[in-house]
Amino acid sequence: MADPRSDPAPARNPPPAFAGARIGLYGGSFNPPHAGHRHVAETALRRLGLQQVWWLVTPGNPLKVPGATPPAGSRRTAVAGLVGGGAAMAVTDFEAARGFRYSVQTLRFLAARHPDVHFVWIMGADSLASLHRWRDWRQLMACFPVAVVDRPGATRAALAAPAARAFARFRVPEQAARTLPGRRAPAWCFLHGPLDASSSSALRAAAGRSLRVPLR
Repeated sequence: MADPRSDPAPARNPPPAFAGARIGLYGGSFNPPHAGHRHVAETALRRLGLQQVWWLVTPGNPLKVPGATPPAGSRRTAVAGLVGGGAAMAVTDFEAARGFRYSVQTLRFLAARHPDVHFVWIMGADSLASLHRWRDWRQLMACFPVAVVDRPGATRAALAAPAARAFARFRVPEQAARTLPGRRAPAWCFLHGPLDASSSSALRAAAGRSLRVPLR
């Protein structure tokens, strides 16, 4: 494991944004980032007509074992390597510098900092399936419109989940997805389409197996 002292310091502020911009917020631990994450971000960017997606590399996941996640700086570097240097994707770990542990804190901060920006919260369908376990999840749904991108094996669980049922009347038809950034929350849209089966947990398991293979 890398020495945390050599890890890049987190940014204090989010990326710059101009009034009227349509920006997607894609939060996660990204441990490690993979093609499935990029597929979710690119799908939202294209289907919602966004100008940019901010990858919010979180300090950790409160629902997972503490200390099991590498430092945010190293994960930020990995995400930057995955998405490349294009202007449509911005990578930041400012939540660590601000001391934010929960996504709802981040969304409230951004709503106050950029009241004239059209933000959309982006998540995979697997995250919607467990959203009811998140801190203040109802308030989170009320901060910004939410785009849910389908993930392999998660479709039914996501659409039957407590969060989907609780906000069923605020679901936007998929054919109107491009209107989502301009809508007032709560509003959410489920985006179907081609799927990418990449998985962080599978990649971590594979990495663990490779470390246990004896040298010959």
